[in-house]
Amino acid sequence: MDENAAGKAEEVLRLSGITKRFGKLTANNAISLTLRRGEVVALLGENGAGKTTLMNILFGHYTADEGDIEVFGERLAPGDPRAALNAGVGMVHQHFTLAEQMSVLDNIALGTQSIWRPFLDRRAARERISKLAADYGLAVDPDRQISDLSVGERQRVEILKALYRDARILILDEPTAVLTPMEVEALFNTLKKLVADGLSVIFISHKLHEVMAVCDRVVVLRSGTVAGARQIGETDTHDLAQLMVGSELPQDDVSPAIPGKVLFALEKASTKAEGGAGLDAITLELRAGEITGLAGISGNGQAALAAAIAGTLPLTSGSIRIHGETMSGWSPRKALANKLGRIPEDRHATGMIGDMSVAENVISEAYPTRRFSRFGIIDWNAAAAFAREIIADYDVKCPSENARVRLLSGGNMQKLILGRALDGDPDVILASQPTRGLDIGAVSYVHRKLIEARDRGAAILLISEDLDEIQSLSDRIVVMSEGRLSAPSLRGERSQRELGILMAGHGMDQGPAGDTIHAA
Repeated sequence: MDENAAGKAEEVLRLSGITKRFGKLTANNAISLTLRRGEVVALLGENGAGKTTLMNILFGHYTADEGDIEVFGERLAPGDPRAALNAGVGMVHQHFTLAEQMSVLDNIALGTQSIWRPFLDRRAARERISKLAADYGLAVDPDRQISDLSVGERQRVEILKALYRDARILILDEPTAVLTPMEVEALFNTLKKLVADGLSVIFISHKLHEVMAVCDRVVVLRSGTVAGARQIGETDTHDLAQLMVGSELPQDDVSPAIPGKVLFALEKASTKAEGGAGLDAITLELRAGEITGLAGISGNGQAALAAAIAGTLPLTSGSIRIHGETMSGWSPRKALANKLGRIPEDRHATGMIGDMSVAENVISEAYPTRRFSRFGIIDWNAAAAFAREIIADYDVKCPSENARVRLLSGGNMQKLILGRALDGDPDVILASQPTRGLDIGAVSYVHRKLIEARDRGAAILLISEDLDEIQSLSDRIVVMSEGRLSAPSLRGERSQRELGILMAGHGMDQGPAGDTIHAA
């Protein structure tokens, strides 16, 4: 939508002076924004900037202390989720809210009819879903079970669910976080059709190049207030990044790698399934002074690979070699003893224990050592001193080393994990989704730390579903699909589209120049 058309279009949403306080913390401070018919507005901001709180107020999960919301000119009742849905507001969450063991049709139609009609008119529902899918390029079989769908197909179901409920305002929260490049392209084509038909979109993302590609206007939040707004034609990614963090961001300086000897290797390794596919006789070598990036769609074996390297999932066949020595009975204890640092995929579920303190969490992988234990008793003075070092060195925003970890933002939790993983200069680093859900400032910080570790000689495996991250950081790139690995390619040898094709499982037997491979 051009600026003149946007200025004349009907206003469909107005948030006026929204303020929300949690005790002494002001999460939203007098935030105002508007959205017009057929307009795509990006909502940007660092973790903790107030985006989630604002959306929760819009949906009635929170009640604002001050300010009000109008949808299509009518005041929205505060604290009433059903009121937002009835007003035509829909949301596709980053983590999908679908019932795995139910069909597409049942997920979409669930809760859309009166309780006085106990039986769903499945024929009418199927016809309507099929028409919406055809109109907007959201192909999916209404009778398939959700658990059988790919990530991209599940997202289509979420969008169809909103459209089925007559959503006229659609909020997309990190919609491309786990999609392949082809799925991103398909999503953007769908958005164009929806917007052309008058749908209005709030687009929440950390990927600034996507914001530039799909949005008409940008609103940036910083520390709970509106830091600025831009028409997309009057800004660029550098300007937006600076607006988000309030200062210049240091640029990642990824010089060419000088790979050394193999520090860690999997040889014809297979495992049982773990969070998706298992490993299928893969061979992978990690070299000193090199970042190996592993790309793939979620559920294709990355979780099994990470678990096998960390020692939490035993191999069913094959072997593990570290520092040239083939290991038997590989375990988390042996991994730590052999200087393997681990950044787990899920910082909430497996990275940290929310109700334990910062100090307890940062020594959790090292407390049996003499550094934090004397005669089997934890040395809490040493633990507290170590925690304070990490807080200072990694710029962790928290009250003290005694604070409960669950009170920290995602970015600050990730910095703690990073400090714990990099303590003692590990030889091998397993970095699984190290920047998922982080804002641009935190992402830049994590990237710098990984580059510093590589440059001092660590061998790093970077597992990420963000192809921009893989391509910018990795010296060597492999793709995983259905538990198998592609041939490696050097940075820049394959385009995003070529990597996306491999991620979809096509051409896994071909290297970048067409060479037959034997890596999987």
